[in-house]
Amino acid sequence: QVQLAESGGGLVQAGDSLRLSCAASGRDFSYYPMAWFRQAPGKAREFVAGISWGGSIRSYADSVKGRFTISRDTAKNTAALQLNSLKPEDTANYYCTVGGFKQTLRAQPRMDDFTYWGQGTQVTVSS
Repeated sequence: QVQLAESGGGLVQAGDSLRLSCAASGRDFSYYPMAWFRQAPGKAREFVAGISWGGSIRSYADSVKGRFTISRDTAKNTAALQLNSLKPEDTANYYCTVGGFKQTLRAQPRMDDFTYWGQGTQVTVSS
């Protein structure tokens, strides 16, 4: 059974940093793209960052470019999202997700590009 488990969320102040982690189990995702989405209360889930199955291509939402960094460790079957210079508008539940086998990562991926989803980890940024 495939499972994605996010961790690392919390309550921080504006300007602080957090590192989110995603641990995948049940399958080797070395050849699958991975991404992070987020959903704030009352809003649609939105793309944040994605990384190709080879790790050489990364894409980001304009709102997080230069502040967030996505990475992956294929040996450990994990992904991470480093969040720097956090803003109150970054407050959301952050979800880890995995796409299809050797699927090409779009520049701005959509939710239906991805198959497996975690339960999310909450990030709250106070002003």
